[in-house]
Amino acid sequence: AFKAGGNMYNYIKGTLVAAEPGMVVLENNGIGYELGVSGNTLADADKIGKEMKLYTYLYVREDVFSLYGFSRAEEKTLFMRLIDISGVGPKLAMQILGGYDLGTLTVAIATGDIKTLSKIKGLGKKTAELIVLNLREQVAVDMADASTEIGGSMDADVSDAVFALVSLGVSNTEAVRAVQKAKETASGVSDLIATALKFIG
Repeated sequence: AFKAGGNMYNYIKGTLVAAEPGMVVLENNGIGYELGVSGNTLADADKIGKEMKLYTYLYVREDVFSLYGFSRAEEKTLFMRLIDISGVGPKLAMQILGGYDLGTLTVAIATGDIKTLSKIKGLGKKTAELIVLNLREQVAVDMADASTEIGGSMDADVSDAVFALVSLGVSNTEAVRAVQKAKETASGVSDLIATALKFIG
């Protein structure tokens, strides 16, 4: 099958003229671009008439030309990686991106948290495992670079606290998020664990 590199449009800047679940229309120079979007990007498309810049990906197959838009470049990157996985098409990729915010999703993939990923509607356990298998290392590297949610330079206290919570049955993703939050006020392993537990469920 013919596959375009998705590089015909890098981004489109225009006025938001319509927004509904899964789709927005941006008008630029008298042309209305209909773009497929995830729930995250739709949340940013909150005001008709506002100026928006969406990073775009043109998906081409034999009889399909679809334009997808992302309010953040990181979301576009993750989308492109997802559709590279056998069995994950753009529709499912968009569903995955709309399942959680980008931080939660990234942490879940990097930590191999199948349980959290499997909660996304339309995403089975097998496909979730496939995503982790394919993207885990790459996503972990990205996170270390960006030092995002998981704290690329995760110090020993933080990783020990996360490990302790996971051994208590907390999911990886939830443990990381709770400990990162606890880190703002707590220090030392036991203090981190105690504070993090307050943020869980």
